[in-house]
Amino acid sequence: MATWLMKSEPESFSWSDLARDGKTAWDGVRNHQAANYLRAMKRGDKALFYHSGAERAVVGMMTVSGEHRPDPSDPSGRFVMVEMRPLKAAKRPLTLAEIKSESRFKDLLLVRHSRLSVMPVGAAHWALLCRLAGFEP
Repeated sequence: MATWLMKSEPESFSWSDLARDGKTAWDGVRNHQAANYLRAMKRGDKALFYHSGAERAVVGMMTVSGEHRPDPSDPSGRFVMVEMRPLKAAKRPLTLAEIKSESRFKDLLLVRHSRLSVMPVGAAHWALLCRLAGFEP
């Protein structure tokens, strides 16, 4: 199982929206590297839901419930989407400032390439992020 971090502007689609709806098509990704990560996702992979924008915090955990397929919002046909389902809310938001203050995250993609909206998270980083946000890894 791979682990990921996926960002969304809470004004567009928030953790509360996902929890209410019970699933979502994670679409609209137009960065080629992020889209490649969507293509690599497998059913059962887990992802941290990260509110970008002003909030900048890990707020939930979700799972890939449907592997990549063409993104209907992309008229070019080059980009894909995946289906995600919520697993659990963070016991507390884990902010980007807290993440950046932890030296063990210096090579985390969220810190090094902050504009990327979908990114892999290695096992050691995953365990620490989960612990700090109040999840069990």
